[in-house]
This record gives sequence, structure tokens and C-alpha cells, in this order.
Amino acid sequence: MSHPMLPDADELRARAVRRLQARRDLAAHVVAYVLVNVTLVVIWWMVGAGFFWPVFPILGWGIGLVFHAWDVLSPGPSEARIEAEMESLRRR
Repeated sequence: MSHPMLPDADELRARAVRRLQARRDLAAHVVAYVLVNVTLVVIWWMVGAGFFWPVFPILGWGIGLVFHAWDVLSPGPSEARIEAEMESLRRR
């Protein structure tokens, strides 16, 4: 007999596929961030290397990249916290 809170094989597979896709999407985001910003720095350098204006897209986009990484790489809530929240909701 299986535990009622344990996911079955199909659900585990679906979760694994979602997590792997999220990591792949994050990797693509990092590659795009690096390529675009390196290109902007090269353009800045080629036009005379005055005020370092690429800092604005680097920082702005970097903030979004950090949040994306946080979303993908941070651990989800523990089973104990989920159970505690469920119990709190039951009492309402």
C-alpha cells in the first residue's frame, strides 16, 4: 500500500520533466544575458569607450536573471511546512 501523500511514478516524472525544463530555460537565459551584454560592451568599446552605458542593461537584466535563478534553484517548501500550512487551513 502506498502512502497517500507520496506521488505516483507519473506525477514524479512530470515534476522531474518540469524541473529539468526550468533548469534548461535558466541556462538559455544565462547564455542570452552573457552574449547580449558582451555584444553591448564590444559596441561601447568600438565607439570610443566613453561613459560605460552598458552598465544599465547589465544591472537591469541582471536583476531579472537573479530572480529567475532564485525561482529555479531555490528549494521548495519542505513536506513539514506543507503539512503545517494544510493544518492551519483546516482550522479556519
